[in-house]
Amino acid sequence: MNLNQFFAILRARWWVAALVLALTVVTTLAVSLMLPKRYTASATLVVDVKTPDPIAGVMFPAMALPSYMATQVDILESDRVALRVAKVLRLAENPRVRQQWVDDTGGTGSIEAWLAGSFKRQLSVKPSRESNVITVSYTAPEPRFAQAVANAFVQAYLDTKVDLRTDPARQYVSFFDQRAKQLREALEKAQTRLSEFQQKHGIVASDERLDVETARLNELSSQLVHLQAASADSAGRSALASGSSGDRMQEVLTNPVVATLKTDLSRAEAKLQELNSRLGSAHPQVIEAKANVGELRARMNAEVQRVTTSLNLSNQVNRSREAEIRAALDAQRAKVLKLKAERDEAAVLQRDVENAQKAYDGVVARGSQTSLESQTTQSDVSVLSPAPEPAEPSSPKPLLNTALSLLVGSLLAVVAALLFEMLDRRVRTTSDAVEGLGLPLLGTLPGPSLRRGFLAAKHGAPLLVQQRILGQLPQPSRGV
Repeated sequence: MNLNQFFAILRARWWVAALVLALTVVTTLAVSLMLPKRYTASATLVVDVKTPDPIAGVMFPAMALPSYMATQVDILESDRVALRVAKVLRLAENPRVRQQWVDDTGGTGSIEAWLAGSFKRQLSVKPSRESNVITVSYTAPEPRFAQAVANAFVQAYLDTKVDLRTDPARQYVSFFDQRAKQLREALEKAQTRLSEFQQKHGIVASDERLDVETARLNELSSQLVHLQAASADSAGRSALASGSSGDRMQEVLTNPVVATLKTDLSRAEAKLQELNSRLGSAHPQVIEAKANVGELRARMNAEVQRVTTSLNLSNQVNRSREAEIRAALDAQRAKVLKLKAERDEAAVLQRDVENAQKAYDGVVARGSQTSLESQTTQSDVSVLSPAPEPAEPSSPKPLLNTALSLLVGSLLAVVAALLFEMLDRRVRTTSDAVEGLGLPLLGTLPGPSLRRGFLAAKHGAPLLVQQRILGQLPQPSRGV
């Protein structure tokens, strides 16, 4: 089928197309005028995803994700919000609503669930594509009811948002309180163990006491070193004094008594030698001088013996003091080691107390924060504009429906014309005749309305039909 055939069919079947178009437009207009009017009330919400949490002081990364807006839409369309709306509006107390519920469900189930389902069917939630604004719309036969339900959905959503945040927080508050009691008991036990240990060992400031005892240990160690050196020196002198060279020791040589006696002994020996050479060995003066020399020598030897004996005594004293200092050093070392062990044990107990204190403080702080969260009444969603009472119905729309019926009716009219043509096929164009007969076309006859050809024939001009036919026949030769 070409365009000529298509337009020829439309010209021939124009009455069918016009009838279908008129019926479509009239039916649409009548139905639009007969349908009850419905009103749509819309409220807008804005979700703040950039402001940090006022209690925690941080911004949750999940709030900036695209799925966060989809989650808010799902919450708005949830049964929990719809049930809250049904309870807030108290429609279950209306006898007419209850009778309608009985008629629809036979009294089975919950009337609140039935109302929630009917609310959800007329609810429309649309998030904005490029912003954090959500539009909540509700359609109802009465404008005030539509406004009331839309605003009730908004308020129920805000309350549900707060409940979703505070309900887990309330559960955690009891958990943190119980945990805080346990940690407080553990802290008190740790402090008690530390106090008992300090009282048992007399520890007031373990670090200062350990420093004092360590200083004493260092002092005893230094004294022991000095005494060991002095003892070694006195032991050497004592060994020399016990030998044959005791009279040549420094202590003996520097002793004033020994020096005096040596001087006197030298004089006496010199005098004895002089008297002996002058008077002879049997002279009484020589004998007296020998006795004097022997006495001086005995006194000097006794003095040397006394000096060497004092060196031995000094050596014994040094050894005794060394032994005492060594024992004191060992005792002090054991004391310091004991203090270190006590300090380490006290440090362990102190760390137990500090750890218990940190755990208790952390749980108390988290419990306080959770308690604040359980008492919050704010959320990250704010009402941008509440739903106003709609002044004009949202449906039906006669003008829009009529315009759409014109478009649809035109399509139906064309389809009806083509359908009638298929049921009653006729020759409309030369193409139809050629296709139907399967013969070549020689010419076409004008219709009865073509009067121009007859007028031309009166004036001696060949008819248009003749011209067309003759134009298709072969021309005779002029010589015949």
